[in-house]
Amino acid sequence: MEPQHQPTSCKTEDHHHHYLQNPSSSGSPRTTTLPTPTCCKCGAPTPMAAPPPSFSDISPPPNYRPIRTPAINLPPNPNSQQAIILAPVPQPLSVPQISPPYHFQAPSKIIQAPDDLRRFHDSFSGKHFLGFVAALSDSIRAKKISDPCHESTTIATIVSILQTLIQWVDEIPPTKQAARYGNVSFRSWHERLSQTSDSLMLQFLPEHLHASTIEIVPYFTDSFGNPSRIDYGTGHETNFAAWLYCLARMGVIKEEDYPAVVARVFVKYLDLMRKLQLVYCLEPAGSHGVWGLDDYHFLPFIFGSSQLIGHKYMKPKSIHNDDIVENFSKEYLYISGIEFIKKVKKGPFSEHSPLLDDISGVPNWNKVNSGLLKMYKAEVLEKVPIMQHFLFGWLIKWE
Repeated sequence: MEPQHQPTSCKTEDHHHHYLQNPSSSGSPRTTTLPTPTCCKCGAPTPMAAPPPSFSDISPPPNYRPIRTPAINLPPNPNSQQAIILAPVPQPLSVPQISPPYHFQAPSKIIQAPDDLRRFHDSFSGKHFLGFVAALSDSIRAKKISDPCHESTTIATIVSILQTLIQWVDEIPPTKQAARYGNVSFRSWHERLSQTSDSLMLQFLPEHLHASTIEIVPYFTDSFGNPSRIDYGTGHETNFAAWLYCLARMGVIKEEDYPAVVARVFVKYLDLMRKLQLVYCLEPAGSHGVWGLDDYHFLPFIFGSSQLIGHKYMKPKSIHNDDIVENFSKEYLYISGIEFIKKVKKGPFSEHSPLLDDISGVPNWNKVNSGLLKMYKAEVLEKVPIMQHFLFGWLIKWE
């Protein structure tokens, strides 16, 4: 039956036509109430049926498994935020030293489900790895990057190795290509890394620990991004922390080295990673979009907030002062991270980095640091898409 009112702006003999879709063609036995159909061109009421949505109940999207967990661009879950607030602050722990006989082995991936994560965090290895990150954070408290600190020959050698990797970027220029992300020249850089990693480790390992390369090299080579996907994220950054933890387990890095591990080694690692990100356009791996802390990194904000604890003048809100950011980015990792974000992202800071903008409202750096440590555990170390790539061997055991 025709409706009682006739559309005034839309007639079948006008400049376009309303095409009738046979309602019985769907074959669906269910009865659904559809809204009054309107013309797709002029918006006037029409007796013709509206076209079905692109993915309706009748035709659901195909089932598929993505190669990796897709990026999520959703606001933070209030329940998970509350859980982070109520969680205890991770505390520094001494790294337990290994002793002979050594049983180094090629590490492998084990975590596949949330139950595996709970088992890891309840284990000796899980607790001490997080305690190591907290100890590194504590070691740099109220210290600038340029402050003098104990620098062993091991630390100097590792810094030299990272500088060599930076020079390789200059020797392997990016390929000209149309794609925004993922320059294929990164694969050449990473291939060179894989081929020379064993010899790089032998530059600082004592002779009785040479056999450890079978275990520590995979952590090292997976610290700089994935060569097939040409991406980088907090999981790769966590592998670098795990590599440092393995060195501490073997006694190659000692507690008196911790300030230099942050202020010399990690700073140089960040220099390398930012160059790789810019030159080879590494895609953010599993980024949370604007709702993540940062597209690529987390640890610089933990270490950097510790550096600023007790600072007389700089408060969390100081990140909005461009003069402060420009003048202090070389001394504080947190400010350096803010400067890099402001350089690579356009638009209002509160729009492209709302989480960091929210953190700037926290009254002091002590609360920022403790909150970020809890958030690192919850948002990185307790996420299956990230930790499914974490490696377990003899130095970091699966228990």
